[in-house]
Amino acid sequence: MSESAERESMEYDVVIVGAGPAGLATAIRLKQLEQETGREIAVCVLEKAGEVGAHILSGAVLEPRSLFELLPNAIEDGAPLDTPAKEDTFLYLTEKGSLKLPTPPQMQNHGNYIISLGNLCRWLGEQAEALGVEIYPGFAAAEVLYHDDGSVKGVATGDMGVTKDGEKGPMYQPGMELHAAQTVFAEGCRGHLGKELLRRFQLREEGRFQTYGIGMKELWEVSPEKSKPGSIVHTCGWPMDSKTYGGSFLYHLEGNLVSVGYVIGLDYENPYLYPYMEFQRFKHHPEIAKVLEGGRRLSYGARALNEGGWQSVPKLTFPGGVLVGCEAGFLNVPKIKGTHTAMKSGMVAAETLFAALKPAEEGADSPREVVAFEEAMKKSWVWDELYKVRNVRPAFKWGLFAAIAYSALDTVILRGKAPWTLKHHGPDHAVLKPAAQCEKIDYPKPDGVLSFDRLTNVSFTNTNHEEDQPCHLTLKDASVPIERNLPEFDEPAQRYCPAGVYEVVRDDSGAPAFQINAQNCIHCKTCDIKDPAQNIHWVTPQGGEGPVYANM
Repeated sequence: MSESAERESMEYDVVIVGAGPAGLATAIRLKQLEQETGREIAVCVLEKAGEVGAHILSGAVLEPRSLFELLPNAIEDGAPLDTPAKEDTFLYLTEKGSLKLPTPPQMQNHGNYIISLGNLCRWLGEQAEALGVEIYPGFAAAEVLYHDDGSVKGVATGDMGVTKDGEKGPMYQPGMELHAAQTVFAEGCRGHLGKELLRRFQLREEGRFQTYGIGMKELWEVSPEKSKPGSIVHTCGWPMDSKTYGGSFLYHLEGNLVSVGYVIGLDYENPYLYPYMEFQRFKHHPEIAKVLEGGRRLSYGARALNEGGWQSVPKLTFPGGVLVGCEAGFLNVPKIKGTHTAMKSGMVAAETLFAALKPAEEGADSPREVVAFEEAMKKSWVWDELYKVRNVRPAFKWGLFAAIAYSALDTVILRGKAPWTLKHHGPDHAVLKPAAQCEKIDYPKPDGVLSFDRLTNVSFTNTNHEEDQPCHLTLKDASVPIERNLPEFDEPAQRYCPAGVYEVVRDDSGAPAFQINAQNCIHCKTCDIKDPAQNIHWVTPQGGEGPVYANM
């Protein structure tokens, strides 16, 4: 492996890790401030995908508040907002039937747009580059760099061409160091560098742990007579039992396209639960099947999402950097939206960082930690929005029906001003019950028409990883999967991974072994979250690798 002495370095005022909505909003706002003040600022964005937007996955319905605040002429300038939201439907599903429920206030979408978030990020990337932002897709930030005093100095990209056994191959290239006065971490949900920073700088107070969901999505082309651009359907109930958090979305876009997806809270208890197969059987429900029948699946993907809300947001600043977007956990779960809050956090970060950075000619050192960012976030509408719905997701620990009743009380009658704050169920990995205490779940075999086996669907993610490289799915202790997780939990990695990365294989004598098919990984981070022993540590593969999502 390379040593830092071999690396070249580049200097910037601000380095941003991640070209998602939060990172690009940060970059654009910094350059707008440059134009407004005439004070130059050097800004760089690193993106681990081979192109901006290729790793972006979301439903997605966009609340455009932040976008229009950042770029008031976004529509005139070609932002891909082609499908205004028109109709909301909220259904409670039984196995064969459905009951239409009132759409909760937070889920009403008048004024919003059904979009491809990946395409929006591609467009935002073009706007950023037009302002002078340097964007480097295909360069994964693999390591945080520190000054001697412990503050963040920047990041280093991963070495390329390292072989599976850790040696320098014939195509070896050392990583690049990017130094900055401030580094903005915008990796998205469960960023692997963010995880290190949370631990190193003790950014989480005791009890403010994050909790997550796994979201799975397919993009379908449906028959023209079934296409209803602007139609939004959400469901709860079947196939989840009443104590497991989960629900679906069906979003109709232009061009006979429909996004269909399912989200399951990763605080589920039964290790036999198989999120991917729950999604597949859900599509056979009559309300969903009637839309998809006669159509064809175009693509598939999955991604973990933050569900902790207000009480899970960590300290946002540390010497040399800040956390923004889903790196910090700004998703509004009752709204099922986080793009608007992520972008606003990036904009606030840009404004506070720009104000704090001292021009070289002033002869003064810039502050190492820009505490004004967190102070500004707490005064923003993001903080107020998350605070008002803080009790909705934790209420689901009581079960679906109690949670619906409580949420109506909290958000409609009390209007988010309850004098209490509910606690979450517990860290997702810690609530898993031993297999001996749970019932196995019988899943129907995919029919290849509406439902598909996992590996077939992974081929629709366009995922690619060079096989001759160190495995990016690392185990702290290689013995744990077979010696602990298998006997106690029937090794749930076999099921919670939506891409078939993990298998328990047996030799001729029946002896089990844990197999990692890293080339299948679609970077969802579920394994890093749900492993009951917290033994799996996700790190970046070589830059540019992973899924290549189209229109997702």
